[in-house]
Amino acid sequence: MTDIRVKICGLRTEADVAAVAAAGAHYAGFVFFPKSPRHVTIAEARTLALAAPVGLAKVALTVDADDALLDAITESVPLDMMQLHGYESPDRVAEVRARYGLPVMKAVGVADEGDLAAIFDYATVADQLLIDAKPPRNADLPGGNGLSFDWRLVAQRRWLRPWMLAGGLTPDNVAEAIRLTNARQVDVSSGVESAPGQKDPARIAAFTRAAQRPSGFRMPG
Repeated sequence: MTDIRVKICGLRTEADVAAVAAAGAHYAGFVFFPKSPRHVTIAEARTLALAAPVGLAKVALTVDADDALLDAITESVPLDMMQLHGYESPDRVAEVRARYGLPVMKAVGVADEGDLAAIFDYATVADQLLIDAKPPRNADLPGGNGLSFDWRLVAQRRWLRPWMLAGGLTPDNVAEAIRLTNARQVDVSSGVESAPGQKDPARIAAFTRAAQRPSGFRMPG
């Protein structure tokens, strides 16, 4: 096994949480965004978070949420990290981090070289960065679209904060993505589903195994 850390996002049931824990993943993500097929209510998220075993970090994903929503989430759901996945400014990231006293991971969408500058801006205020595929114009969802980007844009890059690779990852391509980019953390949502919002335990296990394979390992053909 390697030291690659795996985040499975968009969990909706206790069975999802159990599958993530059994696979040996490190982060469990709960989505608070009504447009998403992976959306959970605060009450549902609380139940899921309480079902998570010790050692599985619980992450709340929100999209341009105001303080009222974040207050409600943090007051009810035991969390280890907040993930801001909208158009939050660096100042807003700093505000959220100070207000709640939780580590904050900021998602940054990447489509071309010009998008990389924002990563440096957010690296000064966020605890972690999630580098995702930039959503298409007018897309309903800011992430979880199953889209990837040119991994060469971030290959061997170094930023001030730990970062996580996301966007179109699957059990079939995650090992190659890690090899090319040298990412030490990876995030997946739609890539381990049998249908939108329906997590597949077998795919969760396969993704985690593939991500944590020793570098250079190749499945026998």
